[in-house]
Amino acid sequence: MKLAVEISDAADLAPKDGAASCNPYVEVDFDDQRQRTATKPADRNPYWNQTLVFDVRDPARFPSLAIDVSVLHDRRLQDHNALRPHTFLGRVRINAASVAQSPQEAVLQRYPLEKRGLFSRVSGDIALRIYLINSSSSNDEPAAAASSSMDNHHHHQQQQQQQEEPLDPERIVRSAFAPPHEQQQQQPEQGKSGISSSHDHGDHDDQEPRPRIFRSVPAAAGDQHQQQPRRATLHAVAAPPPPPGQTVVMPRPPAPAAAAAPPPGGAYGLVETKPPLPAKMGPRAAAAAAAKIASTYDMVEPMTYLYVSVIKARDLPTMDVTGALDPFVEVKLGNFKGVTKHLEKNPNPVWRQTFAFSSEHLQSNQLEVVVKDKDMIKDDFVGRVIFDMTDIPARLPPDSPLAPQWYRLADRSGEKLRHGEIMLAVWKGTQADEAFPEAWHSDAHSLPLEGLASTRSKVYYSPKLAYLKVVVIAAQDVVPAEKGRALAPTIAKIQLGGQVRRTRPGQPQGSANPVWNEEFMFVAGEPFDEPLVVTVEERVAAGRDEAVGRVIVPVAAPYVPRNDLAKAVDSKWFNLSRALTADEAAAGKAGKDRPFSSKIHLRLSLETAYHVLDESTHYASDLQPSAKKLRKGSIGILELGILSARNLVPSKAKEGRLADPYCVAKYGAKWVRTRTALNTLAPRWNEQYTWEVFDPCTVLTVAVFDNNGLLGGEGKADQRVGKVRVRLSTLEIDRVYTHFYPLMALSPSGLKKTGELHLAVRFTCTAWANMLGMYGRPLLPKMHYTHPISVLQLDYLRFQAMQMVAARLGRAEPPLRREVVEYMLDVDSHMFSLRRSKANFYRVTSLFSGAVAVAKWMDGICKWKNPLTTVLVHVLFLILVCYPELILPTVFLYLFMIGVWNYRRRPRKPPHMDTVLSHAELAHPDELDEEFDSFPTGKPGDVVRMRYDRLRSVAGRVQTVVGDLATQGERAQSLLSWRDPRATAIFIILSLLAAVVLYVTPFQVVAVVAGLYLLRHPRFRSKQPSVPFNFYKRLPAKTDMLL
Repeated sequence: MKLAVEISDAADLAPKDGAASCNPYVEVDFDDQRQRTATKPADRNPYWNQTLVFDVRDPARFPSLAIDVSVLHDRRLQDHNALRPHTFLGRVRINAASVAQSPQEAVLQRYPLEKRGLFSRVSGDIALRIYLINSSSSNDEPAAAASSSMDNHHHHQQQQQQQEEPLDPERIVRSAFAPPHEQQQQQPEQGKSGISSSHDHGDHDDQEPRPRIFRSVPAAAGDQHQQQPRRATLHAVAAPPPPPGQTVVMPRPPAPAAAAAPPPGGAYGLVETKPPLPAKMGPRAAAAAAAKIASTYDMVEPMTYLYVSVIKARDLPTMDVTGALDPFVEVKLGNFKGVTKHLEKNPNPVWRQTFAFSSEHLQSNQLEVVVKDKDMIKDDFVGRVIFDMTDIPARLPPDSPLAPQWYRLADRSGEKLRHGEIMLAVWKGTQADEAFPEAWHSDAHSLPLEGLASTRSKVYYSPKLAYLKVVVIAAQDVVPAEKGRALAPTIAKIQLGGQVRRTRPGQPQGSANPVWNEEFMFVAGEPFDEPLVVTVEERVAAGRDEAVGRVIVPVAAPYVPRNDLAKAVDSKWFNLSRALTADEAAAGKAGKDRPFSSKIHLRLSLETAYHVLDESTHYASDLQPSAKKLRKGSIGILELGILSARNLVPSKAKEGRLADPYCVAKYGAKWVRTRTALNTLAPRWNEQYTWEVFDPCTVLTVAVFDNNGLLGGEGKADQRVGKVRVRLSTLEIDRVYTHFYPLMALSPSGLKKTGELHLAVRFTCTAWANMLGMYGRPLLPKMHYTHPISVLQLDYLRFQAMQMVAARLGRAEPPLRREVVEYMLDVDSHMFSLRRSKANFYRVTSLFSGAVAVAKWMDGICKWKNPLTTVLVHVLFLILVCYPELILPTVFLYLFMIGVWNYRRRPRKPPHMDTVLSHAELAHPDELDEEFDSFPTGKPGDVVRMRYDRLRSVAGRVQTVVGDLATQGERAQSLLSWRDPRATAIFIILSLLAAVVLYVTPFQVVAVVAGLYLLRHPRFRSKQPSVPFNFYKRLPAKTDMLL
């Protein structure tokens, strides 16, 4: 025997998500068996149409059992870090004795939801159909019975609803714009535990629905005689017809609560880990770990390496007939071999190369160092040195480096040679060893020298940047480029490297003494190699400018002064050279030939009191001014342990390889790059880095890339794998956060999870008072507020600063490629994206969700939906009116209590990139294709036309909303503008009467009368709009004046 519980729908559920909605699902508990339905996001009137089937183990005990049906709100859709995954919405407890004995006898009934406790806030009801199924029938019979019974029951209600009931436009719009993942969430459940069956609707005569009877059981159960069903009559409202293919959930053995369908973004959450890091161990364990790894590397797992440092050799025997020797060294350990470079005709070579063999590659009991002679056909054996692995010493920093020693070479039989020695240093260490960054690792010994350099871990620093302010004031005695021709309008072109700006034509036009008075800002980087070139050009024709004179000014003192304190800088006159090239002007040839020259008036200064933005202020990692003397002291230390990664996506299948991942981290001006792990999808780096922190409201950025420049692929860009941002202000002090961060790649094909990055992060505060004081200081240096830069100019300067940083880091060795720097700095973040626009729109709407919830709560108070709450609000209102000095203390005490109450629900994990907030999972492919389109676009005309029309429709909606806001504001202005003389007369007369009444009436009386009027009972309210509302709606606006 089996019990079937058909869950049709629910109506008017209580809002729980702060946005006047909820994410309901139903959980049914019967005889220690628990099953649940799918979650319906943001729907207070959900439809499930699912059947849950349970085993009836003991038919004799069945009448004494109870069926608990609970409606719960899934909180994980909004908060992945929620301590409680669900919130109670209501429940129904049904006595099993009242269950129908067959599907034909069962009817669909609506049960009002009951409270769980005194303070539970519950509303609404749920439609259920419960019946028994004979256990002798097959597994297909429940589905068939459910299908036929539901068909027979719903068909005539469907016809009646179509004929009599009007359509609900709100429900139609909500279903039309429902997110597509609602159906996608149900499909996996249907595939695993459900059986689909189609519905064949039969023909029935139209008849009026009759009142139906449902049976319920009280919460406290007694004996069988006391559990006689309590009969109550309720009008059963017919549920809408189920969609084709009803789901029937088959029974299963007793188990914990069934796993819910993964919420949106559930696959992209953080995974907390507990790796054996010394920083996370207890005092005793940390002391024991200190013997394995240096204390400065307490946030990474110790990794053992065998280091072999080949320094040099001397007095090597010659092997060729010619007497020449081209020596090189092979370091062999099992199947792994490292080879030094060969030096031609040198019996006393010097190599100074270090090889590192990971503990995973220690495949032999002996280490062999062989010296060979490079030959065209076959390399000749010179000698070798063999080390026993058990005799190799261990070294731990901060010990001094191991001193190398001379070892005499031996032949193949082990006899010492008369000539030939090699200087070596062999020891066992960890990644904390100073030889680790420059060592040739065992997994990279097969790479060429060109690709080997790009596998090493390095530290980079961004160039020191400053803003160069150029004020072009005027020029004097400008002579046309051609004699005998009138002077055309003149402009000034200012160039600093690749940055070029032009002024407007000087006034008056055609004058030999033009005046501009225009200010420009440029980005200059130390050591200021590029000079400033100012050229005065004559605009002869459209698109044709001829140079009249040029001046080249070095961007360094004393030519350009530094302005650290925002003081006024003196202007200077500069001679203009008639030379047409920068080299000739720099040589000053024209100035020597002619005693007379034109002049230009400039004001130049390096504005070092600004902070040069090379990344967005929303996730900036450095906010210090360019001038050193204006910078504040550090407030703490940020430590980052880049441990490992897992489940990376193979990207080099065509080359017969997996992936060559490496990490790049940026905070402030310091960039770090880990070594490249070769041909692996689960790399282990275990590298630790440290930064000084000057502002807690900054962001650490870590990204993973796939190295494509190892095997001669210099022209191929490194592939992006994913990026992680960690805001320091969200971290607790001195706590070590170890998590697997999801790596995601957004492409025109959609969102894809490309792996997980294992990080350990710790923020240590060294100056508490300074750190707390930072929260009251401006985010940027004060120069940004006293002499602000326009938004458009700031975006241009930020782009130029990014280009300079990318160019400077690209000239390092090994280079940090341009695509890496641009991805870390989000160069393309200013481009239009419909996906980002939707995400920002939803962010704005979520800000007003609290106000909307308060407004709905207040509306419920005014309409007396809960009389007890309304009475309490009346009492509180009267107390505050009688004692107005309690208003502000009450407000701030309420804020304090909310903060204390929310402390237990504070986030336990650092925030990460939210796919639901970013609107990445539900983005349309065409929207993503538009987001990744080049600028200017390269798409066909019909695609561009379609996107333009879509943008016009979106802009039309925005235009309508802005117009409505303007209309409401203009109506408020028209109250006293006498555009409608009668309305203005009425308003000013009422204002006079109100002034007289308020003058003679105490304020407390006015407040009490107004409050009681707003909180009056619904029987004293009219369903029509109020008089002030009608008066305001009739006021004129300027809408009728628009074309």
